[in-house]
Amino acid sequence: MTVGVVLISGSEPTSIDDTVLRAREAAATGLTSGWFAQTLGYDSATLAAIVGREVPELQVGSSAIPVFGRHPLIVSSQAQTAQAATGGRYHLGLGLGAKALVESAFGIPHERPIRLLREFLTALRGLLATGTAEFQGELLTANTPRPARVPGGTEPPVPLLVAAMGPQALRVTGELADGTLPFLAGPKALEEHVVPALTKAAEAAGRPAPRVVALVPGVVTSDPDAVRERAATEFAFYDTIPSYQRVIALSGAERAAHLAAIGDERTVADAVRRYRDAGATEVVVTATELGGDADRKRTWQLLGELAAG
Repeated sequence: MTVGVVLISGSEPTSIDDTVLRAREAAATGLTSGWFAQTLGYDSATLAAIVGREVPELQVGSSAIPVFGRHPLIVSSQAQTAQAATGGRYHLGLGLGAKALVESAFGIPHERPIRLLREFLTALRGLLATGTAEFQGELLTANTPRPARVPGGTEPPVPLLVAAMGPQALRVTGELADGTLPFLAGPKALEEHVVPALTKAAEAAGRPAPRVVALVPGVVTSDPDAVRERAATEFAFYDTIPSYQRVIALSGAERAAHLAAIGDERTVADAVRRYRDAGATEVVVTATELGGDADRKRTWQLLGELAAG
């Protein structure tokens, strides 16, 4: 089973040196990948490049860089640089971002997100494959009058994933990307909505079977009540976002925190297996720090054992 973890998230600022140490710890437990949330702090692609170069046992990835406030040429440069630095072990995750956060942080309207996603992916796919683009869309232009290829950055092309969960975003993702990075989409939502829509779109576009990299909050702990209370606070933001409200409901839950796998080793292991059985090709466990460092280590140890088979 392919199992990874989010090494750092926005809720816990960590120095670069400490992040590298944490990545080495993850690799030592047998975990296969380490991911970085994109916040208003660290640049996730740069951090992935550093960590991936220092810890060659791990695949590394961004989850997920919002397309609003970015441009395909800039994102391509970041991704190709990370790919070259890691010897082909970088995975690029993109997302539409929350409307409230995009508009308050960047001061730009969160309008026509699906159209922007389609144009962004169309331009970016060519850039990641060849380092060139000649694209003129309704919402953006991406041309390369000068070379935009990083040596080692397109071989192999950076895998392109999208944090898509709604029908329209899944359709575009299936057509133009390599897979999806759903967060807070429980096994029921994956099996009945995300995987069928994504697979249908990929097949119609003549694309290979898509990856489904499920991001799952999870903590192995001896004090589940306390960790659930922290999870309720940590994930309350997602309860206010319509797109997350929809996928949480489709998962059979009332609140985001209800989708966190919190409990003993068996509880978390069973949850990971349910996501795999629902169609996830990979599981990335996040929020493992909610119960403190001892619980995080305990969680990673279990996940490393699952990854080893």
